[in-house]
Amino acid sequence: MKLEGNQAYTKKLSFEKKTLLLIIGIIFIASTLRSPLTSVGPIIGPIRDGLGMSNVLAGLVTTIPLLAFAFISPIAPKLSKRFGMELTLFISLCLLTVGILIRSAGSILFLVAGTFLIGVAIAFGNVLLPALLKLSFPLHIGLMTGIYSVAMNISATTASGISAPIVLNTQFGWQGALGIWAALSALALLLWIPQLKNRVSLQTQTEKASIEKSPILWRSPIAWAVTFFMGLQSLLFYCTAAWLPEILISEGMTAEKAGWMFSLLQLSQLPMTFIIPILAGRLKDQRMIVVAVAALYLIGYGGVLAGGLSLTPLWMIAIGIAGGASFGLAMMFFTLRTETHTEAAELSGMAQSSGYLLAAIGPVLFGFLHDATGSWKSPLLIFMIASLLFLIFGLKAGRDEKVTVLK
Repeated sequence: MKLEGNQAYTKKLSFEKKTLLLIIGIIFIASTLRSPLTSVGPIIGPIRDGLGMSNVLAGLVTTIPLLAFAFISPIAPKLSKRFGMELTLFISLCLLTVGILIRSAGSILFLVAGTFLIGVAIAFGNVLLPALLKLSFPLHIGLMTGIYSVAMNISATTASGISAPIVLNTQFGWQGALGIWAALSALALLLWIPQLKNRVSLQTQTEKASIEKSPILWRSPIAWAVTFFMGLQSLLFYCTAAWLPEILISEGMTAEKAGWMFSLLQLSQLPMTFIIPILAGRLKDQRMIVVAVAALYLIGYGGVLAGGLSLTPLWMIAIGIAGGASFGLAMMFFTLRTETHTEAAELSGMAQSSGYLLAAIGPVLFGFLHDATGSWKSPLLIFMIASLLFLIFGLKAGRDEKVTVLK
């Protein structure tokens, strides 16, 4: 009996160790999903000037990852079914590290090629991590989504805050400010290696037996509401990341202070990225959260549109709280509106594919409108319109319904 007890204790320790390693791996992968992107916005000026690019081309650099997200997201669940989530995520981390190094090589060609590889790699993490959380932590989805979101936003905040100081105060220039994030992705790669002994497919045997009952998401109004909700919050985030520091600089703020204002925005996201998934998981209906978030977006972007720098920190905090809440809610919709982790992955793939295609329009349109009008007023109207549409689709996505259209 004593031996059996020791064996049970050993198995418990082994299980706890595996769980801890999985959580650590997820946290570090999450930390690589935004930092290579948010590091660009505060130094888009030096990158543009150093390579002789127009504002439209500079906006395209921000848009390339979104296009990669759009086209790769539907493929991610299919590759995961074949190779397993662990190996698929490992390969994506390898690709991410290579992409970051290529992007910082110092030419327009390398910048574009590396940025595309980064977008492809991040697309896999975007799609597969929510499904992995639903599979591995079915009783703690809200908590784990909060942890995953916080890790992502801490690294994003750090990246946006230190990019300009690296350019201004070191000899590494914008290449170093972009290339430094290869170290983080390489560390995540090493920490994920223990997971390679697992080969979890997105389909369990039970789900394979009931495959004929899986939803056709393209016919589901709920799936489309979640898709547009995801796309609009992404459009707001990436337009903000790409151009808000430049807008503040044009109003008289220094580049370094503009970078830290964006860091304040990112820092303001952190409490909401943790709290909202937990709160949303306990509520059957999330529409009141959507209304509050949309109001904060309108207040924050309305303040920026009105002009003046004295209340900029207040506008950054409002936008940051809204951004953190909307991202956490979008991630939760993938699990709240579905029954299984396979459906969660498919909905995540659909929402991030079509949603990021919508979001990809934003940064380029922003740059085009500025070049055409010579002012930031017209581009800033995109924020207001997108916030209103976010409210409309969020009210549908927040209803207590599941994806129900069947084959």
